[in-house]
Amino acid sequence: MKNTALTSTHEALGAKMVPFAGFNMPVQYEGVNIEHETVRNAVGVFDVSHMGEFLIEGPHALDLIQKVSSNDASKLALGKAQYSYLPNETGGVVDDLIIYRVKEDTYLLVVNASNIDKDWEWIGSRNDVGAQMRNISDDYSLLAIQGPKAVEAMQSLSSHDLSAIDFYNFIVGDFAGVEQVIISATGYTGSGGFEIYCKNSEVKQIWDKVFEAGAAYGIKPIGLAARDTLRLEMGYCLYGNDIDDTTSPIAAGLGWVTKFTKSFTNSEALKAEKERGPESKLVAFELDERGVPRHGYDIVDSNGKTIGKVTSGTMSPSMGKGIGLGYTQSIFSEIGSKIYIQIRKNAVPATVVKLPFYKK
Repeated sequence: MKNTALTSTHEALGAKMVPFAGFNMPVQYEGVNIEHETVRNAVGVFDVSHMGEFLIEGPHALDLIQKVSSNDASKLALGKAQYSYLPNETGGVVDDLIIYRVKEDTYLLVVNASNIDKDWEWIGSRNDVGAQMRNISDDYSLLAIQGPKAVEAMQSLSSHDLSAIDFYNFIVGDFAGVEQVIISATGYTGSGGFEIYCKNSEVKQIWDKVFEAGAAYGIKPIGLAARDTLRLEMGYCLYGNDIDDTTSPIAAGLGWVTKFTKSFTNSEALKAEKERGPESKLVAFELDERGVPRHGYDIVDSNGKTIGKVTSGTMSPSMGKGIGLGYTQSIFSEIGSKIYIQIRKNAVPATVVKLPFYKK
């Protein structure tokens, strides 16, 4: 089991630690609902240093990225980030990721912790263009400072105007007394804030100063359990649940980051699928009655016939009702469609809704 540079800090704070993607990670401190509400209403900090970071560099860096990723990275200006995914050759998804253009010929790829080795091998095996690759995952830490008060609470820690960093933009600058930190206006919560990339040797100093600066704003450490409820309220896909090696990115609603202006892995087949329409679709649903939908539960029609499966589900802390994502036959994917979630012996009625579940 790997530790992050802050594992002992989490333990000292009384976090409940669990194995996650090969790492010893804090799942919660005070409780999921309290932590969830802290991020929705104030500011909270996640240690997500288990995420993977690859540097792709040199004159052929863009060629490699264009070849393996679905989005059009040629549109990335310096200081901009882009959500994308790595398609496989059989219609599924190797991983979803964020691509940052750090310098003219240097790109930072941020991948899911459970897929670090798989992604590294996948990209490397397709690098016949001579791009330079460096896996820096073990040397870097990542803090997600999220919530509507994040900008105000953190401004004293940087000489840069944090409010001027637009969504999916970033700067490399000073933060909490450390130079050359990536301050990125990205996150997985839908409540605004930043993600801070720094060296392992710098993260404890940054963590301490962040909590000092945020004390007046009600800042709290937040675990992975609340990260999951927050992302689900926004309808963000989680790799391993909603997308994986076998799920179609078109069916998963990732057509918006699938750009057929270039050729990439399996692009012809994905283009054909998009044109004819997928057989199943990932839908968002809210339960009409009490109940909690869970990963793996069957989705059925009014006659009790199985029409799909729940991929993510929870009791929404913000809305007080059961919400979820799941794949159903496309005919049941229209907004307003009535479906049923098989919760033990009960088929609980649900309505297909438009994302996000949580509206500010």
